[in-house]
Amino acid sequence: MTTDLAYPIGKFQRPTVLTADDRTAAIAHFAALPGEIRGAVQGLSEAQLDTPYRPGGWSVRQVVHHLADSHLNALIRVKLALTEENPVIKPYDEKRWAELADNRLPVAPSLAILEGAHARLVAVLAAMPAEAFTRPLLHPVGGPQTIDTVVALYSWHGRHHLAHITGLRQREGW
Repeated sequence: MTTDLAYPIGKFQRPTVLTADDRTAAIAHFAALPGEIRGAVQGLSEAQLDTPYRPGGWSVRQVVHHLADSHLNALIRVKLALTEENPVIKPYDEKRWAELADNRLPVAPSLAILEGAHARLVAVLAAMPAEAFTRPLLHPVGGPQTIDTVVALYSWHGRHHLAHITGLRQREGW
């Protein structure tokens, strides 16, 4: 952990290939993350959910909705890479998505989306042979990637945003 409120677990370090142990750890993290996020927001008031995790940052509510949006995209990206040859994935403007009306909803729908997306992602990843993790996909901005890259990124991403919420709770004494 760092004292950087924007990157409490540090910035993402893009690996070239994951080891079998790295993949197993990431899959376990994907299985655990929905419950960890649910636990991190449990008992928060509406005002607390609307509190930014850092000055100029998203509210806790926006972080939860963003995780659902983002990790649903992760599932789709993995499935595209498994079923198409070097698919070009569609990026999206996460900052503009965070401003849409659905980001003012209670967090329950996004917690359900996160649980469902992760259950499906874990099922797909756990059934894949090792060589499938090297299947390519192309991010128009991020460049060539593999399923390993996606797994590493979204494993970090979940821990990154969980630390935003838990760090805020700790700092605020919630």
